[in-house]
Amino acid sequence: MAKITYIDAEGARYEVQAENGSTVMENAIRNSVPGIEAECGGACACATCHVYVDEAFKEIVGEPEPMEEDMLDFAYDVRPTSRLSCQIRVRDELDGLTVTVPERQG
Repeated sequence: MAKITYIDAEGARYEVQAENGSTVMENAIRNSVPGIEAECGGACACATCHVYVDEAFKEIVGEPEPMEEDMLDFAYDVRPTSRLSCQIRVRDELDGLTVTVPERQG
């Protein structure tokens, strides 16, 4: 289990206990985190689960795969720490991860 903190566009914080093997997106949906739309259900076929990974976790989370990079082209306000939350698998090393949801999805 890992604790993940989601920060929405207004600055509200949502702390979630996430099971290893699940995704950051799945946990956002299960816990009604606003701003994560996940229109494709986690298939990496849209950019509606875009988040900004806290700089302290950027290396631990890792870089996006080529397919994810292609989808990020459709995301709103892409930054160096942008990731699709459907592509981040929860594991022990991510305990304490903070992600911020952009003001709108792509």
